[in-house]
Amino acid sequence: MKIIREPNVYLVGRQTVAQDQIDQFLADHNVEGWSTDTDVAAQVLPEVAGRLCYMSYSKPRPGGNSAYLSRIREVKHGSVFEHSVWNFIITGVSRSFTHELVRHRAGFGYSQLSQRYVDESVADFVEPDCIGDDPELHEVWRSAVQQAQEAYVKLVEGLQQKFAAMEDRTLRRKMARQAARSILPNATETKIFVTANARSLRHFIELRCNEHAETEIRVVAGKILQLLQKEAPNVFGDYKFVDLPDGTQAASTPNGKI
Repeated sequence: MKIIREPNVYLVGRQTVAQDQIDQFLADHNVEGWSTDTDVAAQVLPEVAGRLCYMSYSKPRPGGNSAYLSRIREVKHGSVFEHSVWNFIITGVSRSFTHELVRHRAGFGYSQLSQRYVDESVADFVEPDCIGDDPELHEVWRSAVQQAQEAYVKLVEGLQQKFAAMEDRTLRRKMARQAARSILPNATETKIFVTANARSLRHFIELRCNEHAETEIRVVAGKILQLLQKEAPNVFGDYKFVDLPDGTQAASTPNGKI
């Protein structure tokens, strides 16, 4: 049985810009000489979208993309950030974490590991640090998790025998696993594919990379923010990290709820 203490966040997808089509749009509308000073799609697209609202390509404010998106945050014209999208794979997290994550619906899409199809007899488990750093509490936790996993294995074996008359082996395994998973704890490790836009990610970060958020989701939100600040600093550069007493970090911004 493997015990996990640290989640992983993989940035697996980002947008590209069809510059020829942007140029054609500008030419079709007699806009000459406009260009942006960033080649990051997640920064180009909200600027193009924002300028379209007012057809302000011909008279841009000084300061380039950074100044433009900073102004967008200040006036809370956050809808243009919905055009910037990323894809993540998050692993080493518990079912408790994903129960909270999937509450974020608007602007998010999810695909999660299925316990109906995936054999959890060799599952890993995520232990909170506040339990893991106490030997006595750790042993209580470890023993309970191990017993749950052993019970899962016995249930799967017994249920497959119960459903032995079924000709479809895949269906037999699925029915056994979907019933046996009821014994597994929220600590069971899972994996989830997440797609989200910048506006929704900002809202997620403000709620979850917060000192009052649950620790596991705060750590993941911080990892996502670190990736996004490298990916699109003109969109996420206004967040500042603050160290917390438990060794984790929270993030804050003067431009909340855009």
